[in-house]
Amino acid sequence: MKNLIALVSILLVSITTLNAQKINWVTIEEAQELMKKEPRKIIMDVYTTWCGPCKMLDKNTFGNPDVAKYINENYYAIKFNAEGDSSITFKDNTFTNPNYDPAKKNKRNAQHQFARYLSVRAYPTMVFFDNDFNLIAPISGYLVPKQLEIYLKLFKTDKYKVVKSKEDWEKYQKEFVYEFKS
Repeated sequence: MKNLIALVSILLVSITTLNAQKINWVTIEEAQELMKKEPRKIIMDVYTTWCGPCKMLDKNTFGNPDVAKYINENYYAIKFNAEGDSSITFKDNTFTNPNYDPAKKNKRNAQHQFARYLSVRAYPTMVFFDNDFNLIAPISGYLVPKQLEIYLKLFKTDKYKVVKSKEDWEKYQKEFVYEFKS
């Protein structure tokens, strides 16, 4: 009987693992190439290696199957370390982190020029871009799947273009139908 229970447990874990969908993260350069063939909106996860809420966002929100499926089907997803030492070319400009200190890897470090260009002031921040890689909006803070869902669908459907006031936003939120499981 113990062997049967162990076997069933292993099968359930295997099935769950197979069904778990992960976000297809790409680099900013890969996204720029993909946009030439199939334009999509972009979601960029701007994070740091030391940030606890960033790790929670990865695990609880980006690890959610509904979130992963929706992002993979409708967006190109980019991860960007806001304190890393990478060189980014974006819209004919090159951004670096000249004050990066390798001795501070996985600790607070200097902010990357590209994070400053995007006006990122907190971590995590999800930055949304349109199909032409123009900035739509940065959304800061840890969001659970349902909190992120409203933004994913707002930007994907271009409804953000008609939400111009606090009243418009409140109406949009009130009428929004949530579908993601938490």
